[in-house]
Amino acid sequence: MHDNRKIIIDKDYGHTTIDHFADATFTEFDQHDLVLGAVYIIGYRQLCKHADSILNLAANDKIKLIFSHPTEGSSSLLGQCTNISENFLALAKKRKIAFYCGGPISQEYHQMSYETFLAMILDYKDNVNAIQQYSDNYSTVRPYKFLFLNGRARSHRRVMLDNLAQCKLLDAAIWTNLSPDNGPIKLLDLKYEYHKFNVAFDIDDCNNANVTKDKLFGPGIWGEIYLNSAPYNDTYFSVVTETVHAYPYSFRTEKIWKPIAMGHPWIAVANQGYYKDMHNLGFKTFGHVVDESFDSIENNHDRLERVTAVIKDLCEQDLASFLKECYNVCKYNQQHLAEMRIKVRSEFPERFKQFITNYINE
Repeated sequence: MHDNRKIIIDKDYGHTTIDHFADATFTEFDQHDLVLGAVYIIGYRQLCKHADSILNLAANDKIKLIFSHPTEGSSSLLGQCTNISENFLALAKKRKIAFYCGGPISQEYHQMSYETFLAMILDYKDNVNAIQQYSDNYSTVRPYKFLFLNGRARSHRRVMLDNLAQCKLLDAAIWTNLSPDNGPIKLLDLKYEYHKFNVAFDIDDCNNANVTKDKLFGPGIWGEIYLNSAPYNDTYFSVVTETVHAYPYSFRTEKIWKPIAMGHPWIAVANQGYYKDMHNLGFKTFGHVVDESFDSIENNHDRLERVTAVIKDLCEQDLASFLKECYNVCKYNQQHLAEMRIKVRSEFPERFKQFITNYINE
């Protein structure tokens, strides 16, 4: 109960962060006894299945609707809204719908974003063990120059794969591509893969990213979260192709928290201002050894070209010296990540209550 309104939560809303706020839950919206005036927190699948009835209730102020998808943010979330209904975003702009999401979106929408991936990366015992293994096997002599992991098809990933291939840098990297839309599928060598994954399947059977992921990780398994220390020990830095590149709001996923948790230097291929936003969270970057001015380039194509040039230039340098110069920043970021994990979670209940209060009263 919040401000005399019950909170009704879809059991498939996408996470577990708000379970204790629920006065009631449901599995199927059309089999649930509607509570008029309640705050309904509903995930993507139920909204897709029952869009007309749910959106009609929200439009007529019968319920206060929050679309919950804390593992999505920025442009992906807005694309899902369009998939649900062509009227969805129009209602959201009228403040009939609010968003609980994993990354900020346009300020014209009522929203609360939560650093879902930051808070989760250290929850896995295997990840904690991998971080220790990286430290135990730390060396400034490494056989490959960088780690470059790519999953779902994104246009900026395809460009970066092409750019780095043209620069003849991929042979000097440990890299993957799990989507044929980015180019030929490439998996990690067995010694670099997470030990619980299935690598004995025919790549030629994979015609899209989801098929590849399902075969590699298992159906519906979020395999991207797991760490293996070996590819980090064998490379000097990570090239992180984040989910968002051409949208003006940062969405920080497990892709950035993995090298930070590991203590691995990184270069992020992301939206304009991504580095600035990382600084605002208290993290340090590597501007003392890498030209990070690409972060301020507005044109998306030019930003990709510039970050490619930075990677090429770095690969021509003494990477053992680079690694030594990055060591203190990496150790600081590791510690700050652990502190932020606690802070993000401890502040969440009050933030969420205030989010609902503001939404009800606006």
